[in-house]
Amino acid sequence: MLVTMFFFVALDANAKYLMQYYPVVQVIWARFFFHTLIVLLVIVATRKNFLNTLSSRRPALQAGRSTLMLLTNGLFFYSISTVELATATTIMFLSPIFVTLLAIPLLGESVGIRRWTGVLTGFIGALIIVRPGMSAFDSTMLVLLSAALSHGFYQIFTRQIRAYDDSLTSLFYTGAVGVVVMSAVVPFHWQWPALVHWPMFLLIGVLGSIGHFCLIRALRAAPASVVSPFAYTTLIWATGFSYFLFGELPDSWVYGGGALIIGSGLYILHRERQASLIRSS
Repeated sequence: MLVTMFFFVALDANAKYLMQYYPVVQVIWARFFFHTLIVLLVIVATRKNFLNTLSSRRPALQAGRSTLMLLTNGLFFYSISTVELATATTIMFLSPIFVTLLAIPLLGESVGIRRWTGVLTGFIGALIIVRPGMSAFDSTMLVLLSAALSHGFYQIFTRQIRAYDDSLTSLFYTGAVGVVVMSAVVPFHWQWPALVHWPMFLLIGVLGSIGHFCLIRALRAAPASVVSPFAYTTLIWATGFSYFLFGELPDSWVYGGGALIIGSGLYILHRERQASLIRSS
């Protein structure tokens, strides 16, 4: 899980660097195109039943899930083209909190007063970072909040699809819609990359696909409640990349709000784990 988080933040840092020279649309296209290409190569190399692996038992659910991944990446990449990477990463920590809220109507889960307290604390942390009404607030923060919400929906869809499809099938569909949509759009924004930048475009897909593979292995090796807290190490990597590559550091408001968001997320995970143990007993 630690390796997963490093790869995902390295992907974001690589994308932020490329967006200094190329349109956001082109970078998003590369993220999905090379991701899907690598997954297809892995399926060909490891599976005899290639077509069966690409066939989903719930294609509509997979398409919706892939659309949400495209939306999340589009909103997040647009945001980090102007916002510090560490700040954007901190706002995305709201995703598990959104999952808790969305699980009530979509999965029929019940949430007690303690988890509601954790949710409220997380949103207070977000308000500290965003600071609506102050000069630091702008529309990009709303875009980041939308990305966190979209990622929350994506995680709900991922929970649902696990009961129907193989992990490699889901990994393929993660990029499928993105490839189709962005391949139709990118010709209108294309700038031919310099030779030195082609490996970086490829690296975006490599980091994304390997990161997802590592995530799958982590979830197979241990329950989600055990490995999920390690996702918060992304803030360490994001701060490091922000400083060394872009000379950026978030202000104290971001660290204070981030502490509340991370604390609330960890508390919600703790309460969900306790609720799961009670149900299983």
